Amino acid sequence: MPQSESTHPGRYRHYKGRDYFVLGVARHSETDEPLVVYRPDYGDRGLWVRPLAMFHETVVVNGEELPRFQYVGPE
Repeated sequence: MPQSESTHPGRYRHYKGRDYFVLGVARHSETDEPLVVYRPDYGDRGLWVRPLAMFHETVVVNGEELPRFQYVGPE
């Protein structure tokens, strides 16, 4: 399944512990690169985008490999 099909709107938890709400997947107007559109559930709550591949990559923290973002649920 392509990553864009597995990236559902809803709440995701960043590996550092904060929650974000994904609105959907958009495309870059010049490169057609898929971008995840999301907003933090804290602070000014502005909109952000991150390349889809980066959104789904893993990071190593204290020797443990973790997903950058983990799906929590629809709300």
